[in-house]
Amino acid sequence: MAVDFSELAVEGVRSLRPYQPGKPIDELARELGLNESDIVKLASNENPMGPSPAALEAIRRETAELHRYPDGAGFVLKKTLSDKLNVRSEQITLGNGSSDILDFIVRVFVNDGDNVVVSQHAFAIYGLVARTVGADCIAVPAKDFGHDLEAMLGAINERTRIVFVTNPNNPTGTWNHRDELIAFLNKVPENVIVLLDEAYFEYVHEADYPNGIELLDQYPNLVVTRTFSKAYGLASLRVGYGVSSPELADLMNRVRPPFNVDSFALAAANAAMLDEEYVRESIALNDRGMNYLTSAFDNLGLSYIPSVGNFISFRVPDGVDAMEVYSGLLKQGVIVRPVANYEMPEYLRVSIGTESENEIFIRALQKVLA
Repeated sequence: MAVDFSELAVEGVRSLRPYQPGKPIDELARELGLNESDIVKLASNENPMGPSPAALEAIRRETAELHRYPDGAGFVLKKTLSDKLNVRSEQITLGNGSSDILDFIVRVFVNDGDNVVVSQHAFAIYGLVARTVGADCIAVPAKDFGHDLEAMLGAINERTRIVFVTNPNNPTGTWNHRDELIAFLNKVPENVIVLLDEAYFEYVHEADYPNGIELLDQYPNLVVTRTFSKAYGLASLRVGYGVSSPELADLMNRVRPPFNVDSFALAAANAAMLDEEYVRESIALNDRGMNYLTSAFDNLGLSYIPSVGNFISFRVPDGVDAMEVYSGLLKQGVIVRPVANYEMPEYLRVSIGTESENEIFIRALQKVLA
């Protein structure tokens, strides 16, 4: 008799569905018979500039050492991060993408029967990693598409181990002010971890946007995560980091797999962080693209959620199916991101591209909506 392996799987895993990333360029090319060079991908919040030349050179140098394991401690990258962020190396945990850190913190603190608190419309990975260990995920209704921190406080109970706060949030681009966040942190019980996800930190210009790393000394239960996948243009290499108290970092490093960040990622991330001009140019390109897209949406009469990230979610007109718009764009070689799985069925999210990519997207959108 055939074995039903799903019945043998961990209970929390049986109810999960695999995370669905943005459609890859080569997949769309195969499906529709398009040339890859004619496809514009604006689905995954990637840096349209491509990687820093300094990062590419660092990768080239590493090829001579392919037969060697990477530095498991990530000494050089940690030293650069500690110098740039004004923290100690022992406060840093390196991850295969910042999503690694989310997994570590759950594995350290969350047991079967515990719960985590998240916001409606927040990154799907939070609930996924919690459910793999048998925990409940309490999703608190959003306020104007953003985190309602007061309501999230009210959702904390004796079984809560972690509260996930994304600032700015993906896929909505909303953000919480410094005073809001501090008031929240002051009220969270000391035995509850606050995971502050700042994957899009570099793109934010608002004066009262809080820098989570500057708050670490005041809040021992705070963990801040950031990534090299966005502003630093290294999404393919999957490298991110968490900053916390040394005590929390030590616990996360106990569950961190050996050599979880490869040599190319370590070298490229270090070079990219030192290439400050590249980052400035990336942010400036994003600013111009955001201004262009919001102006275009205004001209088309489309509403959108104001965003401080490198993406923006816009609402399709009443009576129009967002998935039909998505499919219509695909047929023209433009990939955006449906967000119905984030309880936003009337919206599509588009990443900021190059100037030409943004223009191609708007022309395609005009044709689909015509």
